Formats: sequence, C-alpha cells, structure tokens
Amino acid sequence: MDTSKMIRDSISGRCIAVRGNDIDTDRIIPARFMKVVSFAGLGEYAFYDERYTGNGDKKKHPFNDEAFSSASILLVNKNFGCGSSREHAPQALYRAGIKAIVGESFAEIFEGNCSVMGIPVLTVSSDDIENLMSEVENNPEVKMKIDINVKQLFLNEKAYNFNIPDSSRLSLLNGTWDSTAALLNARNKIISKSKELPYLHAFE
Repeated sequence: MDTSKMIRDSISGRCIAVRGNDIDTDRIIPARFMKVVSFAGLGEYAFYDERYTGNGDKKKHPFNDEAFSSASILLVNKNFGCGSSREHAPQALYRAGIKAIVGESFAEIFEGNCSVMGIPVLTVSSDDIENLMSEVENNPEVKMKIDINVKQLFLNEKAYNFNIPDSSRLSLLNGTWDSTAALLNARNKIISKSKELPYLHAFE
C-alpha cells in the first residue's frame, strides 16, 4: 500500500456550523446507535437526537438544512467531543461527509480518535470561529480551503491561522495517520527484520 496516496496536505469544501460549547459524544452519536459490528451507516445517526423528535419529526438543525447537505468541513465551538471516549463519534461525522473539523477547542481523546482516521482537527481563536460561522451561515455556498503545510485556512479570500498538534500534522503530511496501512506498507521490511531476530525462531 502506497502511503503517499493518503497524504492530506490540503482539504477544500463547503462548511457547516454547529454552534454550542461542550457538545459531547453522546450528542454527536447517541449510545443506542452504537450496537453495530461495523461503523458503516453511522452517518445517518450523527446528531440524531438533536435533529429529530421522539416521533421522528425533523427539528431545526444545520444537519437537516438542505443548504448544507454537501458540506465536508464542520465548524464548532469550545470543548467539542467531550464526554465518553467513543470512537463512534468521529466515525459518525466522517460517514456523514465530514472530512475536517475547525473549532475553538476539542476534547483530547476525541481529537486523537479523529487524527488516527485522517480527519484534521484544527483550532482557531474565538473571534475567528465566530467570523467563520457567520460567513458560512450567511452564504452556504462559500468554500473553505485548508492548507496543512502552512497552517492556514482560507475563506472568502481571507486567511486565518490555525493550530494543530505537530504529531497530527506530520502524520497527515507523511500519509502515516493510518497505523494499519503504515504496517501493511512496511510488510516486507517487517518480514525481513523478523528473520534477523533469533528469539522469533528459537523454537523452530
């Protein structure tokens, strides 16, 4: 497997803003939808209880708004992804079409779960996220470009600086964010090295 195909140095797309601090993983994906053998299909349950009444009627929510139906970059506020450490939360967002998340701050485990999926999690100032959200809400068609190399994002020809952990940034730029793919890519090297280790063959 060629890890160069997984390099994510830039991402472009339309945005969707979900306002509110301390949005936890249970709000992102309610626990009752986690009883699955694979993550496939979780996208339809992203923010489910925020989007639907107990009778299944739609509530007013950005994820129910057709104007944002093709959005791939999520804008959020403070402490997004707090609560339990379920990896189903970033999986649900990813399968709902989200390829990057920009916010004021994130829960550490949520951020880590996103990183190993290749989803950039970027932090900006409170003033900047407010400007970005307002721009997107006023013009759903506007597209954002994220440049991981220079740690800047661009919207309406304006540049915004963002922060990202160095380890996450390097894994995105090197295409090594997927540890399983990295191991498969190094298969021949691993086999070769294993033949040099006497303790692996002591009982042959």
